[in-house]
Amino acid sequence: MKESIEVYTVEELAKALKLHPYTIRRLCRENKIPAFKFSGQWRFNKDSIAKWAKEREKLYYKK
Repeated sequence: MKESIEVYTVEELAKALKLHPYTIRRLCRENKIPAFKFSGQWRFNKDSIAKWAKEREKLYYKK
């Protein structure tokens, strides 16, 4: 059986990151967040978003 890829929609990611959906779409257009389009709608791989968030955290909270 093939593994399914877990993804967020814009609305789900906005809720998870506590941002407005418009902000998520803007980040996509500016290539500042890992995303891909599927049937004309933005999608976000959950693993890629977790990695991206960790990298962002390291930028602001250097140990």
